[in-house]
Amino acid sequence: MIGALAVGLGLTGCVSGVLWAATGPGGLLTGLAFGSLATLIQVVSAGLVQPVARGEFRVLIRRWAVGLGLRLGGVVIFGIAAWLDPVRFPPVPTAVAYLGVLVPLLFWEIRFLR
Repeated sequence: MIGALAVGLGLTGCVSGVLWAATGPGGLLTGLAFGSLATLIQVVSAGLVQPVARGEFRVLIRRWAVGLGLRLGGVVIFGIAAWLDPVRFPPVPTAVAYLGVLVPLLFWEIRFLR
């Protein structure tokens, strides 16, 4: 889980830098905010699933569903932020920040579930 946190923070830094270069200083805030949110959600979700990965299937699926709900909650937060304050959180850079960190971390999580 510490590895996922480190990778998530690294991805957040990379995505924030790319957004800053592409959109200016506003992209830095967007990248840091939603990259950090994606990292937090993924670390919590992986932390729920990892202890029961080799256990009973019902418990695994239940915890996996909670993680899926957390990730969906992040999408809802993205939508609300982009709708309420499109100047600070423009939709495309905000989506890039959230998904640019979350998707690679999903593939990182697979390493622990084998």
